[in-house]
Amino acid sequence: MSEQLLPGYIIRRGSALDRALLLKFMQRTYQDLFPNEDFSHLEQTIKQYFSSDTPLWWVEEEGEQRSRGAEEQGGNREFFSSAPHPPIACLWVGNAIDQVQGNRHAHIFILYVIPEYRRQGIGRALMRYVENWAIQRGDRQIGLQVFQSNKPALNLYNQLGYQTQSLWMVKFLSAEK
Repeated sequence: MSEQLLPGYIIRRGSALDRALLLKFMQRTYQDLFPNEDFSHLEQTIKQYFSSDTPLWWVEEEGEQRSRGAEEQGGNREFFSSAPHPPIACLWVGNAIDQVQGNRHAHIFILYVIPEYRRQGIGRALMRYVENWAIQRGDRQIGLQVFQSNKPALNLYNQLGYQTQSLWMVKFLSAEK
């Protein structure tokens, strides 16, 4: 079942059959930020966390615009062209536990809009969509992780009222002593 997300765009729920496409979107998300890395290991993340309890949504162009867009768009669009009308964005949500209060809440694993469709309000609409979904299921917060180098995403989340609650810190270890 699909519904309109924005004029010209529909959102539909993904299924277990979408694992390969989800993997492509996840790899692309990280490759955009870290172009010289290999992200084949993300398949394990999907195997471990993707289930009926972690919903996935796809955004596609609607109607006539959809088929026109598929024909006109090249480059990045072809990356996802395994479907007759390839999605132009995805949203995958999991569950987390607030370590202070102990409440379950939504956690965004991935929100990705292919580059040709950015800055058209799709990411913002997806965030509002997931916020409404989370409210309907009784969540009181949504969590996500964003890289500090991803300024467009940081700007979007700040504009939508997201605040830094904690910092994830990493120290790279060397086997050499």
